[in-house]
Amino acid sequence: MPSRPAALVLAIAAACALLPGSGAAWAQADIYRCTGEDGVPLFTNIPNDRRCQVVIKGPKEAGTSPVANLVQDRSARRIPRAARSRYEDQVLAASREHDVEAALIHAVISAESGYNPLARSVKGAKGLMQLIPETGARYGATNLLDPKQNIDAGTRYLKDLIVMFGNDLRLAIAAYNAGEGAVMKYGTIPPYAETRLYVPKVLAYYKRYRDAAAATNARIQRTTRPG
Repeated sequence: MPSRPAALVLAIAAACALLPGSGAAWAQADIYRCTGEDGVPLFTNIPNDRRCQVVIKGPKEAGTSPVANLVQDRSARRIPRAARSRYEDQVLAASREHDVEAALIHAVISAESGYNPLARSVKGAKGLMQLIPETGARYGATNLLDPKQNIDAGTRYLKDLIVMFGNDLRLAIAAYNAGEGAVMKYGTIPPYAETRLYVPKVLAYYKRYRDAAAATNARIQRTTRPG
């Protein structure tokens, strides 16, 4: 996974959080990168002069849901439930700690490693969520082949990307694969073949796991309902 300096990640996330109508609302606006008189970059949804450039294009239709238009993808092969269950405790712990849906964490793991904790890529990414050492170190992971450390660091990184891109899961997932710099450069999912395949795959897993969780909760409610 490409990585950017932690300072830039936090700067963009903080800037977005401070925009008027912060949170999901700012995702509806264009985001500009402006250069101040001191040369320091500023991210804003209100450009102050011609030195500002659009880096994130807001959706044309207001009210876009963070989980809107989830797609089905045949490349999202079935993962044995036993494989997911093996790491359920670690995923739930990271989900609660960092406020990221467990279904989304499972989706990224499914696409990245297929639940192989020893997975390694030719680019040096390791473990369940396929983190490169630089990203792992940023989030305090000293052993990326340790499932608990990998899931915790990967979830924290994913959360930062979700915040950075205003709860737009498509952009956050694209950034997880291609790097936040690439998404900022193009203002949308980068035109990389791998990333264009990766995003719908993760979203397909995400929808599958959300639907399964909803069905399970519905069954539990039916069986525990006073008769």
